[in-house]
Amino acid sequence: MRAQNPFFWPFQQLANGILSVGHADDQTYWDAPALDRAAPMVQRIGFGDLGAALADGVADFSKTRADAVLLIVILPIVGLCVTLLAAGHGYADLIFPLFSGFVLVSPISAFAFYEMSRRLEANQQARWYDALGVLASPAIGSVALLSLTLISLFILWMGTANFLFVAFTGKPHALAFGPLLLHALTTLNGWGLIVTSFGIGFVFAVIVLALSVVSFPMVLDRPVGFVTAIGTSLRAFALNAGPLLAWGLIVALGLALGCAFLLVGLVVVLPILGHATWHLYRRLVRWD
Repeated sequence: MRAQNPFFWPFQQLANGILSVGHADDQTYWDAPALDRAAPMVQRIGFGDLGAALADGVADFSKTRADAVLLIVILPIVGLCVTLLAAGHGYADLIFPLFSGFVLVSPISAFAFYEMSRRLEANQQARWYDALGVLASPAIGSVALLSLTLISLFILWMGTANFLFVAFTGKPHALAFGPLLLHALTTLNGWGLIVTSFGIGFVFAVIVLALSVVSFPMVLDRPVGFVTAIGTSLRAFALNAGPLLAWGLIVALGLALGCAFLLVGLVVVLPILGHATWHLYRRLVRWD
C-alpha cells in the first residue's frame, strides 16, 4: 500500500466524487430494483412529528458530527466573505437579501446530509466523502433541476429586493450599513421597505418550502422524476400546511440563529436541519 498525502487526500475524494457523476445505476445506488414502480402516498402529520424529526436529526448528527462539520465548514467562510465584500464596497442594501435569500437555497446544501441519513438508515457508512455518493446517483439530473429551480427563485428574490429598495429610497444602492439602518428605522419609507420586504420574502419562503420539503430527499430515496417529486411535495404541503409552516419557521429561526454568530453556528444548525428534514420526509410519504 502507498501512503497518501493527508493534505491532498480530501481533494482526491472530491475529485473522485465529481468524476463519478451519474455513474451508479438504480440497482447499485438503491439496491432494490422493485422500488422504481412504487407509488408515493402522502400522509398527514402532526406538530409532534416535527419534534420527533428534530430528535432524529440530532441523533444522526451525533453519529456523523465530525464528517458533517467538515462538509459544511466552508459555507460560513464564503458567506462571511460575501457579506464583508457587500458592506465594504457600497452595497450594504444587499446584506439582508443575501442572508434571507440563503433560506431559499439552503435545501441545496442539505443534499449531503440527506445522503448521509439515507446511508445510516441502510446501515451503511456515512463519512463525509460517502456523502459525495449523491453525485453518483442516477437521480443527479433531478437533483440538478431542483437546484436550478431554487437558484432561479433566489435570483428572482434578489431582483425583487433591489426593486423594492429603489422604489422606497430612490437610490440604486446604500453606501454604508449605518445610514441604511437609520433610514429604515426612522422614516416612513424605511418602515414601508421593511414591511414590504418581509411580506414578499415570506411568500418566497413558503413557495420554496412547498416545493422542496419532500422533493429533495425523495429523489435520493427513490428513482422518481423531477415532476413526481415536485408534485408530491406540493401535495404534502397542501395536506399538512399547518405543521409544515411551523417547520418552515423552525428552519428559518435555526438558520437565523446560525447566522447570528458570524455564520459559524451554521456548521451545527445546517447538518441537524438537513438530517431532520430527511426524517420529516419519512413521516410525510409512504410507498405502496
